[in-house]
Parts: sequence; structure tokens; C-alpha cells
Amino acid sequence: MLSTLARAATRRPLTVIGLWAAFLLLGFGLGTGVFADLSDDVPDVPGTESDMADDYLSGVDPTGESVTAVVAGESVSDAGLRAQVERTVAQVREIAGVAAVPDPYTTPGLLARDGQALVVPVTFEGGLSDEAEEKATDTAVETIKRIDAPDVHVSGGELLGRQLGERAQEDVKNAELISLPVVLALLLVVFGGLRAAALPLVIAVSGIAGAFLGLFAFSQVTDISVYAIQVTTMLGLGLAIDYALLMLVRFREERRHTDDVVEAVHRTVDAAGRTVLFSGLTVAVSLTGLLVFPSVFLRSMGLAVAAVVVVDMLAAVTLLPALLTRFGGRIRPSKARSEDEEGRVFARLARFAQRRRVAVLVTVVPVLLVLALPVAGLRIAIGDARQLPADTEARQLYDTVDAHFPKGTGVSPVVVVLKPGTDTATADRIRALVPNAVSRELPGGNTVVELQPPGTVDGTAATDLVERVRDVRGDEPVEVTGVAARLVDFRAMLGERAPWAALTVLAGIFVLLFAFTGSVLIPLRTIATTLLSLGAALGAVVWVFQDGHGAGLLGGEGLGALSLTAPPLIVSIAFGLAMDYELFILARMREARQRTGDDQEAVVAGLRRSGRVVTCAALLLAVVFGAFMTGGFSPILQIGLGLTLAVLIDATVVRMLLVPATMALLGRRAWWAPKPLREAHDRFGLREAPPEPRVPTNA
Repeated sequence: MLSTLARAATRRPLTVIGLWAAFLLLGFGLGTGVFADLSDDVPDVPGTESDMADDYLSGVDPTGESVTAVVAGESVSDAGLRAQVERTVAQVREIAGVAAVPDPYTTPGLLARDGQALVVPVTFEGGLSDEAEEKATDTAVETIKRIDAPDVHVSGGELLGRQLGERAQEDVKNAELISLPVVLALLLVVFGGLRAAALPLVIAVSGIAGAFLGLFAFSQVTDISVYAIQVTTMLGLGLAIDYALLMLVRFREERRHTDDVVEAVHRTVDAAGRTVLFSGLTVAVSLTGLLVFPSVFLRSMGLAVAAVVVVDMLAAVTLLPALLTRFGGRIRPSKARSEDEEGRVFARLARFAQRRRVAVLVTVVPVLLVLALPVAGLRIAIGDARQLPADTEARQLYDTVDAHFPKGTGVSPVVVVLKPGTDTATADRIRALVPNAVSRELPGGNTVVELQPPGTVDGTAATDLVERVRDVRGDEPVEVTGVAARLVDFRAMLGERAPWAALTVLAGIFVLLFAFTGSVLIPLRTIATTLLSLGAALGAVVWVFQDGHGAGLLGGEGLGALSLTAPPLIVSIAFGLAMDYELFILARMREARQRTGDDQEAVVAGLRRSGRVVTCAALLLAVVFGAFMTGGFSPILQIGLGLTLAVLIDATVVRMLLVPATMALLGRRAWWAPKPLREAHDRFGLREAPPEPRVPTNA
């Protein structure tokens, strides 16, 4: 297959380039439409009690979405400001689609005790079309914003999703403006020429277009989270550079051995292209674990990121060969170096780890385990506006309310739906769980009871309240929903499905690595060492963003829990990226072993030939992830830090020390497989003839 793709790309390079140009136009034209349709509603899990209760309420509750405005900065009892607010409230009530706007001066709880702020909630009618609701929201916001006060902020409901979408688009743009020039500068250092350095960026732009187009396609059938934009774009950009870097390094090597550019391209695709193919497959398989979860968010993220990986992989083995066919003759071959000069540092590290294998293992493994210890106390939460950058509208509203109102003001209540037939005594016991429970009757004999929890929207008090309601109700027709209930159900879903997700990923990775190496011990060793680096990275994220150690240095703060989006995404994506580097090294090891038959020297040769590529790729990925962390959005900070640390730890400590140490410990047994599996690999696995010696030309 790869040979066919390579020959198609070299026979008709302009056609291939033209097709990819059309793809880019489609991605940056149609694909960017996804920014207008993003959701901040992550924790919904279809089929759970909280989800079904919410759907039930949507059908029987005549009220719809709401937004909240806060006015602050001067005495709200001032006659002039009060007249403005009362006039605005009256105007908003007259807007088509608005159901209710309470008077903040006469409604308890809407006027701050210090007299310096007030809250204006606006509730819209239920059953509005998307267009009608958007028009009503925009008109209400525009009207409220006319109030002449130092601080006027409006957010919530569908408006929050739009605000986050606009911020996501801005963050992606800024990250690209930061990362691409830095990446280009580093590539210039690596390749020493603009032509070679520019080609990975072309592939990277293809990855970004693929991210937008993939997300837009999925947005037509399911909700797309605001988190998906940054995650898929950063991964698409980083992997594209990884794959292009590997291919270009190999192409420059092949140019040392032949003057024929087309032949060099074919050899590159045959060797490095196969590694890219298996690497892309391992990343995609790592993401299949997300498909095990019934969460719409996790499934859509898994599919979208896998689609981006496939785009990057295809660009590396089709677009890049076409570009090399047209322009590769102007790219200088890599300098010929003697065996002692090439990769000296990495060869020395490999030999050191081989000689001191026990010392390396008893030093490195405990250190990584200590770094992973905070994972034992990992907590996840939906989070509140503190996750957002300080200059976002929703965060400004949150900070203003927090400064002027009692703690807990505005916290979403635990919503209890008492369906017809609910025992009165049970209903009374539920209301007695908190003081000042609020009840309202709905059509059809339904009653909604809102229980206000102390503390934060998804804190321990709120989730404990959900559990108490579910204990009290017994067999009565009572359902619980709300933010805290969705978090409880999300955690239960993770606990139930996580073992199956892990089993799916590990089995898939094992099969792919066995197909690549013909060994059963190398896949097991790879999985074990990768889990060590992954645990260390996740432990550092917990220590920083959950426990609050140094979070301010990264533009965040300790929130007492990680975003529920961060751990599953860090684990799945980082695992796939670690497989990238493992395959880069294993490919070179296997070549050397086929050529020499010396197991120990094959390890040294593998690191000697791949160490520079792996290190450069990890550094470039760290630059890309770091650029996306400048947006200040806490979940992206957590994901970015986790992936950056996982990549750097894996590409340095694990691949440069643990890999040669464990390979030396295993010796020839590292490549062992039981006879039935060996026969299966000989028949169906990846097999190549040993590379033939090449006579360098004067090129």
C-alpha cells in the first residue's frame, strides 16, 4: 500500500498537491464554521438518571434557558442608576421570547448587602427555535449593556457557549501565531535550510485544516465541546510536525546514497513511511478507549482526534512525498558522519544504561513512581467560572458576584423532580434535607424541588446532597438532576467503563507492536515503561492544578480538583504520543538487528540513529502545547501541561535510559515470541528483507 501511495505521489505530484490544496481551502473555509456551534455542556451521559430527568423536564417545564446580568461598581441605590435599571428591566420584559425578569430591588437575594451590586436574571420561554432564542438573547444583552455603570456583565445559558466559542477561536489563532514561528526557527536549526524547514509546516497546516473539518463534520450529528478545538488543533499541529520531521530526516539520509530524488522518496516512504503508518495507527488505537465511554463528549473527542491523526498520517505519506518530488532536489542531503560521530551522545547514553542497567532501573523507576503518587488523590469536577481566563465575560461576572454576594450565590441547585404518585412523606423528607427548599408546580402533576447546596456547584457538599436524595426517595418516582447530579453520574460512568477502556487500548497496542516487532516481550515492556511516564506526568498535573503548587506561574490556580475532561484526554493522547517515539526507536533497532544480528548493538544503533529525531520531535511538541497554554483556560492548561510533561519525560528519561536498560536486561529474549505467535507473525505480520548495503554517491 505504501509503495502504491509513494508511486502515485511521485508520478503525479501536482495532482496530489492540488487535491491537498482543495482540502485546505475546505478546512479553513467550511471547517471553521464549527466555532459558531460549540457547547460547554460536557458531563452529560445519555441514559443516566440526571440526563433522563433533564430531558423529562425539558418536555414539561414551560420555561427555557436563562442568562444572568450583574451591575456593579457604584451604589445601586443611587436614584439615577435605579431608574436606569428599572427602565431596562421593563424593556427586557417586552422582548419577544422573554418569559420573566424579576425586579432586582424587590426580589430577595438579588441586591448585594453592601449596596454595590445587583443581579438581573433573564428567563426565556421554552420551546423557542434556535433562531428566536438567539435573537431574544442578543436583544436582551444589548439592552442591558446600555446601563451606564462601571461594571455590567452578562453571561450564562446559550450565551456562555457562544462566548467560549469566540474565546476558543481567539486562543487557537494566538497559539498558531506563537508556535509556528518558533517551530520554524527550531526546524531551521535542525535542517539548516529554509526549504526543508518549511515542509513540516505545510504538513502542520494540513493537520489544522483536518482538525477543523473533522470537528465541523461531527458537529452536524453531535455537540462539540469548546475543549475539542484546542485539543484537536494542538495535537493535529504537533503530530504533523512529528511525522514530517521523521520523513524529512530519512529523506536527507537517502539523498546521501542516490542522486535520483524519486528513488530517494520511494526509499523514504518504504522505511519511514511504514513507521508513520504504524505510529498513526497506535495513536488512533490509543484513542479508541474513549469510544468505550457512553459520554457524548468523550466519544466525539475520540473520533475527532482519531480523524485528525489519520489526516496527518495521510499528509505525511502522500502530500510530503509529492512536495519532495517537486522540491526535494533543492534540499541538501544530510552530512555523512562516521559511526563514532553520528549520535554520539545518544550512543553513550545507551551504552551507559546497558552497563548500569540495574542501577538505572532502581533509580529511575522509584523517581517516576514518586512523581505519580498524587494520582492516588485525584479528584475530578465540572468546575465553575474560575476555570476561565480573567478577561472573559463569564469570569468577570463570577468575580463580581463573588466579591459582593455571600458565598454560594448563583450556585446551581440540586433539582429534584417529584412525578405524579410520589408519597407526600417522602417529598417532605427530601425538602427537609436543606433549609429554604424551593418548590414549584409544573403541568401534569409534576413538582420540582430545588435544593441549594452549600459550597461550590460540584463540591463534596453538593454531590453528597445528590446521594442523600437518592437514598431518601427509595422506590418512589423521584429523579435527580442538575450540575452536581450530572457529575455524580459521570464519575460512576468513568469508574464502570475505565477498566474496559484500558483493556481495549492495551490489547490494541499489544497487537500492533507485536505486528511491528514479532515479539511479545517488547510490547509488554513498552506498555509498562509508558505507564510510568504517564503516571508521573498526571501526578504533576494533580500536584499543580488540584493542589495548587505553582499553578499561578502557568496562569491558573489550584481548584481542588481537575477538570473532568483532563484525565481521560491526557491518558489517551499521551499514551498514543509515547507509542510514536517508541516506534521511531524500534524501527531503527529492528533495521540494525536485521543488518548485524547483534541484539545489544542494535539497541545502541537504534538510539544513535533515532535519538536526535525523537528529541527534536518532543521539543517541537512541547512548543506547540506550550503555545496553547497561553490562553489561560484551566482545562487546556491541565491537558497542555500533562501532555508536555508526558512527552518530555517519555522522550528523555524513558526512551533514552529505561529502554536500553530494560532491553539489556532482557537480552536476546526481548525479541522472543511463542512458536504459534512467531508463525502467525511470519505469515501475517510486518516482515522486511534486511536492508541492502548502499554505496554512497558524491551527491
